[in-house]
Amino acid sequence: MDHLGVLSLLALSPIVVVGVLLAGFRWPAKYAMPVGYVVTVLIAALVWQMRPDALIAATVEGLIVAVTLLYIVFGALLLLATVIASGAMSTIRAGFTAISPDRRVQAIIIGWLFGSFIEGTSGFGTPAAVVAPLLLALGFPAMAAVMVGLIIQTTPVSFGAVGTPILVGVGGGLEGGEGVAATAAAFGGQEGLIHEIGFQTAVIHAVVGLLIPLALAVFLTGFFGPRRSFLDGLRIWPFALYASVAMTVPYVLVAHFAGPEFPSLIGGLIGLALVMFTSSRGFLMPEDTFDFGPRAQWEERWMGSVDTDHLQELGTRRMRITVAWLPYILVAVLLLATRLIGPLEEFLRSDAPAITLTFADLFGTGITTSWEWLYSPGTVFIVTCLITYVLHRMTAQQIRQTWTTAGRQILGAAVALLFAVPLVRVLINSGPEFTASDLASMPVTLAEGAAAVSGGSWPLLAPWIGALGAFVAGSNTVSNLTFSHFQFSAAGHIGAPPETIVAAQAVGGAGGNAVAIHNIVAASATVGLLGREGDLIRKTAMITAYYCAVGGTVTYLWVNGLGADLGAVALVVVLGALAGIVGWMIRRDHRGTSHTA
Repeated sequence: MDHLGVLSLLALSPIVVVGVLLAGFRWPAKYAMPVGYVVTVLIAALVWQMRPDALIAATVEGLIVAVTLLYIVFGALLLLATVIASGAMSTIRAGFTAISPDRRVQAIIIGWLFGSFIEGTSGFGTPAAVVAPLLLALGFPAMAAVMVGLIIQTTPVSFGAVGTPILVGVGGGLEGGEGVAATAAAFGGQEGLIHEIGFQTAVIHAVVGLLIPLALAVFLTGFFGPRRSFLDGLRIWPFALYASVAMTVPYVLVAHFAGPEFPSLIGGLIGLALVMFTSSRGFLMPEDTFDFGPRAQWEERWMGSVDTDHLQELGTRRMRITVAWLPYILVAVLLLATRLIGPLEEFLRSDAPAITLTFADLFGTGITTSWEWLYSPGTVFIVTCLITYVLHRMTAQQIRQTWTTAGRQILGAAVALLFAVPLVRVLINSGPEFTASDLASMPVTLAEGAAAVSGGSWPLLAPWIGALGAFVAGSNTVSNLTFSHFQFSAAGHIGAPPETIVAAQAVGGAGGNAVAIHNIVAASATVGLLGREGDLIRKTAMITAYYCAVGGTVTYLWVNGLGADLGAVALVVVLGALAGIVGWMIRRDHRGTSHTA
């Protein structure tokens, strides 16, 4: 079988099956992911003729990676339990209420700004693991808290973990590729090419990400507000756009002048400091105050299983706001130190058996994976908790209860992740080195099928391939590693600047993080929302679709300029869709008001 169209559909089928079960039938991920895994294995074995030893090795690799993710989630759960039990969360909640009791403002400051900073320092799903529990403890419904944590994992993601998706993802994906050296020479070498791709990625992100803080507010009020009014979120547009620009302007400048390591980190930090300062003085604060309404009126599906009441009863000590924030400050400092202090990073990532657990050449296939457990954000979370026990003078009963609570909660995430990640590794490892056929791996086959039917319109579709890679792998870095050279080659076939098309790949890979299955499962686990992944993906899929559609339009216009062509049509469609959505919000709100009256 060598028909590209048929192969592309078969490669897509595991993703479709999982998507339909999650979003269509609202199956919990713990049921949908095992089905998806079985479908993936059958197609890999019967069509791609993947060797049995490679199937087993890819599955074991996935199980190992899943354990590393569960370790991070456990650390996040332990941190949440610690700050609640010590009484710090009560003080933090009061501090945010003093700036603004408005939930829209809190979501933008904590999610968009603080989350961007955390993404810049650590990446790999850490922002949602920090932001969602913090919002939950501040009084957000569990589903709303996770939604915010997932939506903000878009614009800052390309420069997460001190630029890993660009430096490692794009850089590794292009290294040694055909034609790359000739293009790199125009930018002074490989480093110059990566710098330029990073800058163009930041510019496209800044345009597309302009509306992400506003989307946070609109989704909060439309899906979780007492009136279900999207217009209530739209009313905060001056503050939302200001918060967006406060992050993206320094973000782009850093990408241009300093490179891809620090745009999200510095952009998030500057934006957070600026917006916190101006907000405390009432600048652009909304006249009305939005809240979720009485908890008794919340829908059951919004609620998580994380029970913090017993922890709050333990944490009654009053403390200063700076002392209360110390755990989160410590997380930021430790993440920065472990990623920016060269000798420390080198030690934490050394090949010593006690520091890095390496699983080499699984079943003789050459598939190798490792776990740098000391370098993991999970270790940072746990070390922070240990320090917090002393700083907040916690009792033995409080400490014991935090570990009991976190341990009980982590079990719910295990089943879904222990099938989701092996599914991903089988997809990625289905290339010719592990099969009896000469077919490209399933993700690459799907991308080639899309490119074959697109022709000169490829810039419009390039971000969607990046999003597909992130959806499958749960990682912008892996998506870029998988597809960067493919995107580079596709650009050459249509005569487009390859650096711009690869930048579109990186942008799409970031946008796809909002629907990455194991990101959703991991974030849901931190607030006890397991089993509701389909409800979340219905919401975050709209953000990914927006990101890819607008990102593709910006890329097409960057490549071809504005003229009477497909780019103009795409621009009109995008602007018309946004205007239509706003009009629908206004009409819907007015109908709701008249019915209430």
